Amino acid sequence: MEAPGRVFWFTGLAGAGKTTIGRNFFALLRSENPAAIFLDGDILRNVFGNDLGHARADRLVSAMRNSRLCKVLADQGIDVVCATISLFRECQEWNRRNIEGLHEIYLRVPMDILIKRDQKQLYSRATRGEIKDVMGVDLAADEPLAPEAIVVNDGTHSPQEIAASLYLKFGKR
Repeated sequence: MEAPGRVFWFTGLAGAGKTTIGRNFFALLRSENPAAIFLDGDILRNVFGNDLGHARADRLVSAMRNSRLCKVLADQGIDVVCATISLFRECQEWNRRNIEGLHEIYLRVPMDILIKRDQKQLYSRATRGEIKDVMGVDLAADEPLAPEAIVVNDGTHSPQEIAASLYLKFGKR
């Protein structure tokens, strides 16, 4: 039986840099390991038919789908870079129990910086009451209890620098 793959789970609020840093990390990983795949929230919503909303219950169902898919891929020897919000204790605990090669990477960003980066105006619209079910505003976000890395992505380092540092720590075999 082949060795299980690893799952590099990039998590954080919207605008934290999960997809950007995750893609940079994936490029480094893929250069040495062609059996690697990149997944983010947009890709995963498309894969699963974009059939869920943004309420907490729907977000949890989505996060658990993502977890199970990552486990299936890793069990087949594929390294997975997954960049999703998924800030639910239930999901984090399931991942810890079920994904052997899990590396949870939490991107922590101060809210004032998230608001400045807010290209989709998600946070400003939520704080004005125009939309609801926004993680970190009116939906509680469960920070990971014991991630392998906490990155404060406040703009001090480029996404490429952050990804390279994480790759040297976790990705290189």
